[in-house]
Amino acid sequence: MTMTKPVEVRALANYRIWLRYDDGTQGEVDLTDLAGRGVFKAWDDATFFSAVRVASHGAVEWGSDIDLCPDSLYMRLTGRSPEELFPALNSAHADA
Repeated sequence: MTMTKPVEVRALANYRIWLRYDDGTQGEVDLTDLAGRGVFKAWDDATFFSAVRVASHGAVEWGSDIDLCPDSLYMRLTGRSPEELFPALNSAHADA
């Protein structure tokens, strides 16, 4: 399966982002579990957090130092597991 890619992102209040993917899936993702930790301390600056964008390679990023994997954000958004999105993972576990 080819993973879907984000096409639009907007910053929301309280460390949340709104995402839309190329398959039409859209909604909010809560990132409070990351906020204030390590590099994510930069999000304490609301102006910095609001500058979120979709990078040319598909990651969701803030500046040049912070980016989040679009696949993991899709899983957060949809509640789907890696095995649901990538069925080959199931057979890899069976072969191990």
